[in-house]
Amino acid sequence: MRQVRVGLAQINVTVGDLDGNTQKIIDYLHRARNEGVDIVSFPELAVTGYPPQDLLLKPQFLKDNLACLQEIVKETQHIAAVVGFVDREDDIYNAAAIIHNGKLLGVYHKVYLPNYGVFDENRYFQSGIRNQIFQINDCVLGMNICEDIWYPGGPTTLQALSGAELIINISASPYYVGKPLYREHMISVRAADNVVVVAYNNLVGGQDRLIFDGYSLVVNQAGQVLARGKLFEEDFIVTDINLDDVVRTKLNDSRHRKEVLNLKLSGGPTLPKSVSISPPERITRPVEKKSPPQVNPFLPKVWTFAYNPYKEVYEALALGVRDYVRKNGFSQAVIGLSGGIDSALTAVIAVDAIGGENVLGVSMPGRYSSQASLDDAEQLARNLGIDYKVIPIQTAFDAYLETLAEAFKGTPQGVAEENIQARIRGNILMALSNKFGYLVLTTGNKSELSVGYATLYGDMAGGLAVISDVPKTMVYALAEYRNSVAGYDLIPKSTLMKPPSAELRENQRDMDTLPDYAILDGILHAYVEEDKSLEEIVALGYDRDMVMDIVRRVDGNEYKRQQAPPGLKVTSKAFGPDRRFPITNKYRG
Repeated sequence: MRQVRVGLAQINVTVGDLDGNTQKIIDYLHRARNEGVDIVSFPELAVTGYPPQDLLLKPQFLKDNLACLQEIVKETQHIAAVVGFVDREDDIYNAAAIIHNGKLLGVYHKVYLPNYGVFDENRYFQSGIRNQIFQINDCVLGMNICEDIWYPGGPTTLQALSGAELIINISASPYYVGKPLYREHMISVRAADNVVVVAYNNLVGGQDRLIFDGYSLVVNQAGQVLARGKLFEEDFIVTDINLDDVVRTKLNDSRHRKEVLNLKLSGGPTLPKSVSISPPERITRPVEKKSPPQVNPFLPKVWTFAYNPYKEVYEALALGVRDYVRKNGFSQAVIGLSGGIDSALTAVIAVDAIGGENVLGVSMPGRYSSQASLDDAEQLARNLGIDYKVIPIQTAFDAYLETLAEAFKGTPQGVAEENIQARIRGNILMALSNKFGYLVLTTGNKSELSVGYATLYGDMAGGLAVISDVPKTMVYALAEYRNSVAGYDLIPKSTLMKPPSAELRENQRDMDTLPDYAILDGILHAYVEEDKSLEEIVALGYDRDMVMDIVRRVDGNEYKRQQAPPGLKVTSKAFGPDRRFPITNKYRG
């Protein structure tokens, strides 16, 4: 039986940490060798981290990245490896190196460069135009990079028709809710359509706004999942692949044989094979079976699991916070606790991410703060076991009003006075940050940020906007999920039950100036994430005047969002690089 043992090193690297990333790759190379792996892969741009952005415009960065690749090459005795790096020839390329026994055997340049959403690869890279397949002992291997496999008829098809039995795709595919399952379906279709085994290795970890979920896959030639990497964790996936099964499937699949013939008759490109490389001496070691045993061998293998989108989003946010704190040199975070649901959820995520001993909660009561909110904030702090401070703002607010009395003379109190309170609170949190080195985590959600229901230089002041891509309705769902995991009201039930309020004036409620959040979030999803027009949204059944008002608010508050701290992306379209709109903009529609 022809068999190859493949290892996928699903690792968490840091952009620009060339030495640290290189050492991690070398450590996993040694682990792979010890586990008898024939071919081990690493994610897209594993050497540099993804996305390196304008670091790619620094010649020294490119040179240092190539030097790190040479260090990795030296460590590949008796093992083959596929490693993502930045190649520099006539231009610069998003590249994958195939290495064996201390030699760089070949380099693949990414063909399809994504330039949508959060991606900006055409700014930096040249597209690749060459393909290769490699003979590694008995295995014919093709390799490609991330976006390449999303295209039917792309490099995967060409490599498969030219004889590849195994395709290794190295990737840095950012997360949004539901994407891991969507991606798995795509990979399964690509493997089955091309009658080839696909080993898909995805990056894991947080990088600024982006979260990479891992969830690497090995899918056989019938589209069946052989192994999955963990979600939101580093993992090392080892799978033995029966290459004879691939050949048998190809022999019984007339589609594949006809496509090979059509390629030859059309004079299409066939790929040269590289020199053969011998495998290491195999270490006899069983691979952990990650799928249940078959009860009936005549039935297809099925591995299902319960899908919980709120669990997925929650774990993504925790990873995003953890890595943003850790990778940017912080160890502690501070959060303003209002007693409301948004600050409560943010605090719980922070505690799960970096530990309660590293989180400070600050209550900043003012004239309009309710006792219920103060009690809820204190109870949450006790439940989480975090340090808790009460710093009243009324004296500072009175001083502001006195200072501005002449300037505001003859005008009624309104939004300006309300926002002063929020800005005092933001100032206090930033003072604590400056004094003690805390990272300030802001607590505004996507619904508020969309319509400008947030105070610039007030509750928007901070270093990371944890839930800024989480709609208000999902905030409640995530809180309920976390309470269900805890088995009790970790977030006090009264926090979830009371009407949301900024508490910046007497008897204020969010619903005084906003639609019910269930309605608001529906309109926002259609306008922000689906780019529907005003008329299309009205046709969904929403009130025209309400839709016009929401659209006006979304467009009119772009200036606020462009001054907000980075927020963690968990939906299909987040504010920031994912959605780029001009501040000066008269179009409404």
